[in-house]
Amino acid sequence: MLGVTGITKQFNDVVILDDVSFEVHSGQALALTGPNGSGKTTLLRCVVGADIPDEGDVLLDGRPLVESDPEVRAAMACALDDADFFAELSVVEHLELLARAHGIADPGPVVSLVLSELDLVGQRDQMPVTLSSGQRRRFTLGACLVRPRKLLVLDEPEQRLDVAGRAWLAERLRQEKAEGCAILLATHDPDLTDAVADYTLELG
Repeated sequence: MLGVTGITKQFNDVVILDDVSFEVHSGQALALTGPNGSGKTTLLRCVVGADIPDEGDVLLDGRPLVESDPEVRAAMACALDDADFFAELSVVEHLELLARAHGIADPGPVVSLVLSELDLVGQRDQMPVTLSSGQRRRFTLGACLVRPRKLLVLDEPEQRLDVAGRAWLAERLRQEKAEGCAILLATHDPDLTDAVADYTLELG
């Protein structure tokens, strides 16, 4: 599903990524591990097209991954740490809009289920800016789960989740794999890695 070959990225004279290659197949998960500053987030940003690598190629389902390509947008759901929200829309309006934009004709049942899973039913009518940091993290994950997806790209999805939330996340990602989704995640949580990852790639 995802093929990354020879990704190299540097900022000024500092090499962040040096010839990184890997594959992620449908129904499998690859965990990126390593200390802060090792390039995990930069690699994810290069994979999804938010940053342009100095060298290397990224293929999605055998085709060059171009972030503006509608087929790429339809297949790839991302939860990066710098996710933007529609400030004028409530939580439920935001999720329903995303679901409709990705072809869900009647998003109500899907959105309600995801809000329940994420324990955000009580916040459905709030504006995203009013959510706590943990609630915003769950909301960001929810934006991935209300839409069809073949590839999930997650940057430290366990951040700001409590123990119950991390247990839910591990089970949800195992479910995603069972349904054929490919997962690429950066994480500092060894328990999440053990529970979900088929392979690991340590950076730094």
